[in-house]
Amino acid sequence: MITILLADDHPIVRQGLKQILSVELDVSEVGEASSAADVLRLARSKEWSVIILDLAMPGRSGLDVLADLRREHPNLPVLVLSMHPEDQFAVQALRAGASGYLTKGTAADELAKAIRKIIGGGKYITAAVAERLALDLERGADRPAREQLSDREYLVMTMIASGKTVTDIAMELSLSVKTVSTYRTRILRKLDLKNTVALVRYALDRELVK
Repeated sequence: MITILLADDHPIVRQGLKQILSVELDVSEVGEASSAADVLRLARSKEWSVIILDLAMPGRSGLDVLADLRREHPNLPVLVLSMHPEDQFAVQALRAGASGYLTKGTAADELAKAIRKIIGGGKYITAAVAERLALDLERGADRPAREQLSDREYLVMTMIASGKTVTDIAMELSLSVKTVSTYRTRILRKLDLKNTVALVRYALDRELVK
């Protein structure tokens, strides 16, 4: 029997995923976490077969939580399930230790298959992500400047480039406006950009946002 810890801050999303799981898999228990703190607490409470982890939750980013999970539970499969397109975050999630990456738009069709794959010890990625990883390996040391960004900085960069204001981002990530502004300053410095307009252009030119 499979035990699943489902981490997403939207009750409706959790309910929908539970319905998919109950139909497609032999599941004995589904735990629910609505914040980063909940994920870590429940992960410590018992042994789970797999964790399904959203990237955007109150408190800390999912990539930060993933790093903690990898340290504390190195053999526990984690499937990242995100609203963000895979070309934005899949590679970062896999590098951070995720066993697979799915967008919420494909969950209905692929969730059960992905869970079976990673519980069996494999990785679940699409052909597009596999190609992106291969290209990164070919580049070797010649890596793009954006890879200097931390996981949180990368997330803030894509949110800014998608047209969200500092206030919007602060509310969504449960951060202060001052903290988000600090992230923006760091991002501009690391990418050698002068202002937000240049940041947006940088992200669009590299298809980091759509």
